[in-house]
Amino acid sequence: MFVCPRVGRMMQYDDALAYLFPRTTQIKFGLETTQALLTALGDPQTQFAAMHVAGTNGKGSVATLLAEALYLAGFRVGLYTSPHLVSFRERIRVDGVPISEESVSAWTEFLTPAIEATGATFFEVTTAMAFADFAARGVEIAVVEVGLGGRLDSTNVLTPLVSVVTHIALDHQKYLGDTIAAIASEKAGIAKPGVPFVIGDPDEEVAGLLESAGVARVRSLDPEGAFLPVRVPPEARWEGALGLLGPHQRRNAAVAAVALEALPPAFRVPNTARDAAFARARISGRLDRRGAWLFDVAHNLDGMRALTGALPELCGPGPVHALVSILGDKEWPAMLVELDRAIDLGILMVAPSADSRRWDLRWLERWLADPDRPAARASWRLIPDFAEALRQVEVGAGTVLVTGSFHTVGDVMQAKGLDPID
Repeated sequence: MFVCPRVGRMMQYDDALAYLFPRTTQIKFGLETTQALLTALGDPQTQFAAMHVAGTNGKGSVATLLAEALYLAGFRVGLYTSPHLVSFRERIRVDGVPISEESVSAWTEFLTPAIEATGATFFEVTTAMAFADFAARGVEIAVVEVGLGGRLDSTNVLTPLVSVVTHIALDHQKYLGDTIAAIASEKAGIAKPGVPFVIGDPDEEVAGLLESAGVARVRSLDPEGAFLPVRVPPEARWEGALGLLGPHQRRNAAVAAVALEALPPAFRVPNTARDAAFARARISGRLDRRGAWLFDVAHNLDGMRALTGALPELCGPGPVHALVSILGDKEWPAMLVELDRAIDLGILMVAPSADSRRWDLRWLERWLADPDRPAARASWRLIPDFAEALRQVEVGAGTVLVTGSFHTVGDVMQAKGLDPID
């Protein structure tokens, strides 16, 4: 039976975060620990229906569109995404309302014995907490974004109504493999027997890899089980009004529309609700304009290409200045070359919350000083100090672009007093 702990116990919100955040350095694949935490909670994931969304890029946008459409259709909807920008509470929302501080404290305290017994990671605990909060708040259907990969991601304890893979690109090769085929195999690990498997990648070869991997996954779970692939046509783009900015979001919206059509009748969303939801949808940190500031969490080469492709339509008069901090395990040299095509000034710095994962500042120094490096379109400066970089990037700018990672966007939003949930 699902267990709902009493709110207002001894542990405080800050204490809960202080206990959980050190576990972010742990990455552990497999479902056993998450299942043990959920068992301790009385299996809350069985109390609601779900849609499950994976992909290298686009999964957060697709998940947001799905949740908004289901909400406008009259359902009580949970949305689980990661990572957060400023507040942990952003990760877990019901009808747009974040989890309360009191609930974070109560769930953490309740789960502490199971966390200690299993050595659970931050993401495993957060996933169990999200499902418990959804059940406690009476969610009818949850939209759940995969954290990393798919097959062994903590969220894969779900048996959803629909599974979605948005798009595949090289990222997290250390964990998922260094080829598109290997990554596709991990992402397709969310396929389940008898569950529609929506394939959103527009590349026919990649879509074929996902379909083959999905078949293998379903057969491994049930040799007699039905595999139900649903390919989104390569040319499909959403043609209606869309609140999300950038041409790549029209592809994401087309994928979301197909996923909604794959739902069973009990959760079918009328076209009127879908259209209204897509027109008003917003997602913090994705081509997110706040006055002269433009925030985008592009954190891999594929995401940076989408960003540079969208910039010409989004930037007004005056030069574009970029404040950039990229994690050290990303393809940041290639990302900087791509970004150089679209800006006038780039300031390289270190996002405070990512200091332990910082990129190679000495390499950047040498790169900037190298007289033989390829000519750059933009001017570039290295200003490691966050506050100074933040001050200088505004000088003479028409648009200030903040990009490179979730840490970068979140740290700057916090420094500017901006609420990502607004």
